[in-house]
Amino acid sequence: MALRSVPSRLASKALRRPTLCQNASQVSPRVAPAWLARRNVASTPTAEKVLFPGALNSEFTNSLEFLQPSKNKAISTFRVLDQYGHVLDNETGVDTTDEEALELYQHMVRLNIMDLIMFEAQRQGRLSFYMVSTGEEGISVGSASALNPRDPVFCQYREAGVFMQRGYTLDQFMAQLFSNCEDSGHGRNMPIHFGSRELHIRTVSSALATQLPHAAGAAYAVKLQNQQNPDVEPRVAVTYFGEGAASEGDFHAALNIAATRQAPCIFICRNNGYAISTPTSDQYRGDGIASRGAGYGIDTLRVDGNDIFAVRAATKAARKLALSDGGRPVLIEMMAYRVGHHSTSDDSYAYRQKVEVEDWKRRDNPISRMRKWLEDRGIWDEEKERKTRSQLRKDVLSAFDRAEKKKKPKMKHAFSDVWEEITEEQRAHVAELKDILMRYPKEYDVSQYEGGISSLDELLERKK
Repeated sequence: MALRSVPSRLASKALRRPTLCQNASQVSPRVAPAWLARRNVASTPTAEKVLFPGALNSEFTNSLEFLQPSKNKAISTFRVLDQYGHVLDNETGVDTTDEEALELYQHMVRLNIMDLIMFEAQRQGRLSFYMVSTGEEGISVGSASALNPRDPVFCQYREAGVFMQRGYTLDQFMAQLFSNCEDSGHGRNMPIHFGSRELHIRTVSSALATQLPHAAGAAYAVKLQNQQNPDVEPRVAVTYFGEGAASEGDFHAALNIAATRQAPCIFICRNNGYAISTPTSDQYRGDGIASRGAGYGIDTLRVDGNDIFAVRAATKAARKLALSDGGRPVLIEMMAYRVGHHSTSDDSYAYRQKVEVEDWKRRDNPISRMRKWLEDRGIWDEEKERKTRSQLRKDVLSAFDRAEKKKKPKMKHAFSDVWEEITEEQRAHVAELKDILMRYPKEYDVSQYEGGISSLDELLERKK
């Protein structure tokens, strides 16, 4: 035992000897964070605060009192506009130009119109699946507008507004939704599983909350890149999720990883009141999702998701905070109400009253609140609203019509992108498929696929 420990002790002493450095005077000493410096300090007889490694700065007390969350004041909700579109603090303002505000408003309206059309298309059997963002447009569009376009983003499945704000076109939306030959995923994903390498947005995954630890890991990688490339504008990683996803283990793992590694990651929670058919009252008893951020030592804020200007201000501040002190995670809980059904596979009136939904539609939502602000500014009116909606509807329907007429992706994509080069086993499968298709042409219509059977020949040709 002693023989094994001697080299270890010698090595550790040698590493700390400044004479081993080429220029010891130029070596800057590492200053450990306060929490790290104190974790091995024992409590002194006169200490007034806890110095145990697991709980720092906790004052000693002889009063036995349990912490009762129900008696504490709820976390406040930040907003810039009230529900009538009035600015609450003129000194702070909305931090935007009229031109930018109009662009943000049109993006929300375009998203809303696309949702309505695609929902009806699914009901007509022209689309297999869809999920709307109704009532949550301000969260996705507003937050995306406050990020750097190079920030890597990990979405869930209700962030079409993030894609739209970053430049994802209607044709790209439709190509993915119809899984046609222009779909970048080659028809291998469900509808609404968008993704764009060019826009730095990772492809949406069906599995709930898996994007959260991915974002935490990406944030740590970005942190290292920021340190290694000081001349390049630093980035943060951003991820979106619903409050239902916060019940998954991935949520807790991701926040803990980001907190302990001090990774510049912004966690944006869309708390819309329902996880599919489960209301928040059946999901948790704490003060929303924001209360969990403090438990992981993460800077946290709750925001009115119906206020796009509050969303923008919060995201800008979160990004600045995430890049401070070398990097740190931030959690933002965006409060909204899910006006639409969870998806086209859901009937939300089976578990909530229709009058409740209609009340939220009438009373407050991000589009109507911003429209009130625009009208108060004198830059919007009923005539402009009518013309804009009419034109946006035509744009969506035109993209819809173009996408629906295009052929499906090449059949070879059912086998490609698994291995760098097609394997012998795969080649045998392709040959078998081609044989079946040629022997039974009446049973299998291959004309709907781009290139028909000939695309399979591209895989069967051996690489020379």
